[in-house]
Amino acid sequence: MQNDITKRITPILTALANAGKNAGIISIDGRAASGKSTLAAELKTAIGAESIHMDDFFLPPEMRTAERLQTPGGNVFHERFIEEVLNPLKQYRAASFKSGLPPAEGSISYRVFDCKKMEYSGTCLIDLSAPYIVIEGSYSHHPLFGGYMNLRVFSHIDPDEQIQRVKNRSGEAAAEMFAAKWIPMEEKYFSAFDIAQNADIIL
Repeated sequence: MQNDITKRITPILTALANAGKNAGIISIDGRAASGKSTLAAELKTAIGAESIHMDDFFLPPEMRTAERLQTPGGNVFHERFIEEVLNPLKQYRAASFKSGLPPAEGSISYRVFDCKKMEYSGTCLIDLSAPYIVIEGSYSHHPLFGGYMNLRVFSHIDPDEQIQRVKNRSGEAAAEMFAAKWIPMEEKYFSAFDIAQNADIIL
């Protein structure tokens, strides 16, 4: 597994080296259980990246209406992600660009939604002066977010291996739920917006 992860981050590291200072934000979208969070963790070790997880922005129960969930990518709290992450991140980058100086110290703090508890559970603090910011998780390339990223990565996995990984990670019941509900919703989103086709790197 470790060799596989090392192999998968190599194209990302190569792209970052070629882009130099113009690749500060890396977004990793892709299929459930394909290793997106593991890639983000590996990048933190390899290049000192901070990571933001889209799982922290899934919808609270009161917003999970049938209409919302039928919309491609609608099961993510887009509005909160824009307000708590993208807007502060854009302001920070704009201020740094305007000053012509290296990124100053700065941070953002966002609320974390716990899908197991189905409620907010604490906050996450992100150091914006880190050399790279990785935003990982399904729906991170949603068109509503615009082109905030410098490098788009799509993480693929074979469907049979996907289900097996979910079983190993969360059990048989969770795998059945993923197969019946969450994976079809992801696939609908990927298809509606050509997510893989628009990526810079497909792993």
